[in-house]
Amino acid sequence: MKIYTKGGDKGTTSLFGGTRVPKYHIRLEAYGTVDELNAHIALLRDSVSDRELEEILLQIQYRLMSVCASLANETVDKQNRIPEINEGDIVFLESQIDLIDSQLEPLKSFVIPGGHPVASICHIARTVCRRSERNIVKLSEEVEVSELIIKYINRLSDYLFILSRKLVKIIKKMKFLGFPICNE
Repeated sequence: MKIYTKGGDKGTTSLFGGTRVPKYHIRLEAYGTVDELNAHIALLRDSVSDRELEEILLQIQYRLMSVCASLANETVDKQNRIPEINEGDIVFLESQIDLIDSQLEPLKSFVIPGGHPVASICHIARTVCRRSERNIVKLSEEVEVSELIIKYINRLSDYLFILSRKLVKIIKKMKFLGFPICNE
């Protein structure tokens, strides 16, 4: 099977159901931004050296693939074999947020992104996640979108925010080992 089909050469693409839509269609913008988010999560996963965190990020990537597939599917056919986001996925993110939050000082000001390249990658993923959420909500005004997808993406941006704070805290502990960090 060839990677190119030439079907999109005129500015359209096919959804899961076969309908052709313009490449600027809100549905494509929604799942395309989730795909972009997935690539940023991949970069983050490839940049950390914590096996447990790598596994969590990989699981998030699997969930994002499900979100993309669901958003690309124009039918609400439950027989399509697309793994769906479920309440357990959201609860998992919330448990990770609570765990990390319990290890950090309370916030007393706005956080300026940065502190280390890995934390900056995490912040970029967070902002792309927020853009994904806006696009998905916009799509949900036109077609049915699972509320669980919207909740998951919202919670994921919270997770990425708190994870960036954790990453800076870990790196600052390593500062005396010559690990480069930016001044606050």
